[in-house]
Amino acid sequence: MLAKVISGANVGLDSVPVTVEVDIASRGLPSFTLVGLGDRAVEEARERVRSAINNIKADFPAKRITINLAPADLPKEGPAFDLPIAIGLLIASEQLQADLSDTLIVGELSLDGSLRSTYGVLSYAILAKTLGLKRIFVPYDNAVEAAVVDGVEVYAFKDLLEVFNFLTNSLEVLPYPKTELALEGDLIYEYDFVEVKGQNQARRALEIAAAGGHNVLLKGPPGSGKTLLSRCFPSILPPLTKDEALEVTRLYSVSGNLSPEKPIVTIRPFRSPHHTASYVGMIGGGNNVKPGEVSLAHRGVLFLDELPEFPRQVLESLRQPLEDRKITISRASGTLTFPSQFILLAAHNPCPCGFLGSPKKNCVCMPGQISRYKKKISGPLLDRIDIHLDVPAVEADKLTNQEKGEDSKSIRKRVQEARQLQLKRFDGSKILTNSEMSNSQIKQYCQITKDALELLKLAISQMNLSARSYHRILKIARTVADLDKSAKILEQHIAESLTYRPQEI
Repeated sequence: MLAKVISGANVGLDSVPVTVEVDIASRGLPSFTLVGLGDRAVEEARERVRSAINNIKADFPAKRITINLAPADLPKEGPAFDLPIAIGLLIASEQLQADLSDTLIVGELSLDGSLRSTYGVLSYAILAKTLGLKRIFVPYDNAVEAAVVDGVEVYAFKDLLEVFNFLTNSLEVLPYPKTELALEGDLIYEYDFVEVKGQNQARRALEIAAAGGHNVLLKGPPGSGKTLLSRCFPSILPPLTKDEALEVTRLYSVSGNLSPEKPIVTIRPFRSPHHTASYVGMIGGGNNVKPGEVSLAHRGVLFLDELPEFPRQVLESLRQPLEDRKITISRASGTLTFPSQFILLAAHNPCPCGFLGSPKKNCVCMPGQISRYKKKISGPLLDRIDIHLDVPAVEADKLTNQEKGEDSKSIRKRVQEARQLQLKRFDGSKILTNSEMSNSQIKQYCQITKDALELLKLAISQMNLSARSYHRILKIARTVADLDKSAKILEQHIAESLTYRPQEI
């Protein structure tokens, strides 16, 4: 008898439909053949399914079994096909009668028949909705994640026996309640700007960066607070919207970074890879292509401490995601695209020892060492960073001052007000912040006064700015104007944005 069960396969960030076809021949020697271009985990499903069926006291047919995962030319990976294969076997062996034409089934089986958490369930649930299916069967640990999607009934099971009893009407299982995302309210952050002593200019620059989604490069001696400022930065970002939370959760789900304790990502990611991170770890890839750090930081922050210590290949690979806000990975088996819209925070010392230009401690680096250190960061990469900021050492009186500075909650309120202006401005388009504006949108939305334009022209000629730098200055000035609730870009807005450009690129 032939049985068909609908399942899915994750290809990058999306899922595609896969039909699990199970045929039990009436003639032939007992065998178990699994075809359909599956990886090692899929091939090993035969042993997991055999043990699971036997351990729920069902009969594993001692006949010639052929299982096809269609379409046959699509590479398939992971253990998510265990449950649909087992259900298909029970139907094909006539131990179970069920109409599953409106159901998508995914799940990994243990040898005792229990269901284990499976990667990418959110993408499977979205696939079920796209296909017009009424329900999806998932492991119980993935229920919260799947129940975020509207329009599909989620049925969560703890083991194969529960699924069998439900389909034979001997067990009542109700659809899992819809997951409500708690994205608003006072979120708790590990770091707060109230802990930062002094550094008023840096605080202002990071407020602008948060309001407009701009990239920032912090340069200063060791101990000046670059890392603390960067770790406080997420606390002034606005909360994720529902669409953003679903985007980030899908990325973390397909990459296996979700846990049953936190099945939904509700706060903006903060990724801080070590400078020994590999090219694949940063960009993504591997035999089974997975998103890298630039994608896991999507809608959040990518913090690169000691920027010149990263391999040159890794740094240059950031140029595409910084410009296009997505990363395209091409392999012999195909091409995948992952979103990578993040705010880059990078920090480095002025020289290898860290004290070049310090009034209190002499630099011990040779001129050649300093030159090589600076050349590790290419001009084109620096030109893609909006805000360049010198972070001086904190003065003793400010460091010992017991008076507390402004907290993150107050700064975040101003940032959210500026973001609301941008959401209203870009309503109907696909962008959310000023940093995402195209050249045509800059012309449309960056209305500038005559005095501000004259100042900008003077800066272009004297600072030898590139076309990219010119547009970035306008984007920053637009954000500064939004923080001031000004409809037009004024002269002081251009002046402030010019202070965040490097002296030389």
